[in-house]
Amino acid sequence: MDAGYVMPGQNLPGDSNGVGGAASWQMQSKMSINITKVPATGPWSPLYHPVFRMLWVASIFSNIGSWMHEVGAGWLMTSLAPSPLMVALVQAATTSPVFLLALPAGALADIVDRRRYLIATQVWMMIVAAMLGVLTLTGLTTAPLLLAFTFALGMGTAMMMPAWGAVTPELVPRAELHAAIGLNTIGMNVSRAIGPALAGLIIATAGPGVVFILNAISFLAVIAALKSWQRPARESELPAERLFGAVRAGLRYARHSPELRAVLTRGVAFFVFASASWALLPLIVRQELNSGPGTYGLFLACLGIGAIGGALLLPRVHGRVSRDRIVAGATVLYTLAMLALAHSGNVYAAGAAMLVTGVAWLSVVSSLMTATQTALPGWVRARGLAFFWVAFTGGMAAGSALWGQVASWIGIPEALTVAAAGALAGIAATWRYLIGLHDVADLSPSMHWATPMVAEYFEMDRGPVMVTVEYRIDPARAQEFSQIMHSIRRVRRRDGAFMWELFNDIEDPGRFVECFMVESWLEHLRQHERVTVADRDVSEQARAFHLGSEPPKVTHLVAGNKGRPSA
Repeated sequence: MDAGYVMPGQNLPGDSNGVGGAASWQMQSKMSINITKVPATGPWSPLYHPVFRMLWVASIFSNIGSWMHEVGAGWLMTSLAPSPLMVALVQAATTSPVFLLALPAGALADIVDRRRYLIATQVWMMIVAAMLGVLTLTGLTTAPLLLAFTFALGMGTAMMMPAWGAVTPELVPRAELHAAIGLNTIGMNVSRAIGPALAGLIIATAGPGVVFILNAISFLAVIAALKSWQRPARESELPAERLFGAVRAGLRYARHSPELRAVLTRGVAFFVFASASWALLPLIVRQELNSGPGTYGLFLACLGIGAIGGALLLPRVHGRVSRDRIVAGATVLYTLAMLALAHSGNVYAAGAAMLVTGVAWLSVVSSLMTATQTALPGWVRARGLAFFWVAFTGGMAAGSALWGQVASWIGIPEALTVAAAGALAGIAATWRYLIGLHDVADLSPSMHWATPMVAEYFEMDRGPVMVTVEYRIDPARAQEFSQIMHSIRRVRRRDGAFMWELFNDIEDPGRFVECFMVESWLEHLRQHERVTVADRDVSEQARAFHLGSEPPKVTHLVAGNKGRPSA
């Protein structure tokens, strides 16, 4: 689970940004959050919140089952089709659905009830795992069937991931963001340590079919936890977004959100180079250290222990060091561990390097995930997290292929050295993309736009709609005003406008007209719901330039009678 915090919405009177009409906007978000009072923030403080604790424990059991499945599927494939390609395809079947489904999954998680959506994904994966278990126990599983069922489980995981991350801001306060993500990492590493070892014992005594059945049973823990969560429903007078329109809205938000783009840029710059250690680790153990699977398992355990240590340490460090410096420092630490792994030639030194790798890996991934959460308002959170998962999996997949090929050309130690140098260069190349500046931005709904008055009823999907806002500005301050309006442009484009311009009257230099267009009247009303407290603050800065006691004049123009499909 990933963390963040969204305050309940509030209705504020007036029309401080001048994009509404006379009537008050009466819709208010009911997504209030019941947060238990807890002691000072620490690595364990999120566990004081009952729902988070319940889902965290349930996810550990479910993840143990998922790790057991990976071991069971890989082992079964060595019996059904013992070729390197078929064994590798098992991992590809697990991860490839992320590229195909992450974005639509994020859109669905933003437009439907996330609790019910998560329950549906868990039921899907439970049924798939149970069917695979039954087929395996009866001896009917073939290599193609194994790949098909594994791909189906991967589909469930891909559909689940954005929604799972998006619900956590409803469970813990923003101050416990790092701690909650750290606890999730601890849970994942505990599962990674227990699942494969348990699967090995079960496969040796009862076969992989029992492993698949146990994986199916593990989903019941999460289903039970989700069913017991009494999540308040979000009330809105507007119809839900349609899937394709929601995907477009997510793409538009990512394009016009510099905060989200900064996180994705920093993430790709790290994951592409950091993937070298993960991709080449088995070859390092076998070829560079002349060791066997026991050492490989020990290294993975060291990685997990380091990650747990980093998760416990990071909340304290975050209070003293900016997130940008944490990412940069942890990347440097990761590169040093990568170099030690490449050139030590000693199992013990390499094991110590894997401990450091775990600490650094957790610090970077947790910081990037936290920055993603704080960059996203509630209405688009799952879609934004989907972009993060695409960047993560895409960077790791592309990097693994790249460094595998480089290692075949120049050797494993040399490839790791080049990757380490690239990671350091990535810090310098992406340093201007700051990810810690928006932590203080209040992205809760402001609900301060008034509902425009309409002379007569018309279809809500009628459009496009052009909105103009007329300002009277002191010509001597025109340049300052234009700079503020560029921030307004970002808000309008991010929340739904497909066109925005600022015009200046050449006959009256003090008259400025902001003009933006959205696809439909419904989409414009959605802009009212999407505007945040931080956006309101920017609007008030622009409003401060306006001369006179009357607010800026707002006009809404709707295209002819023929409507367009809503976005």
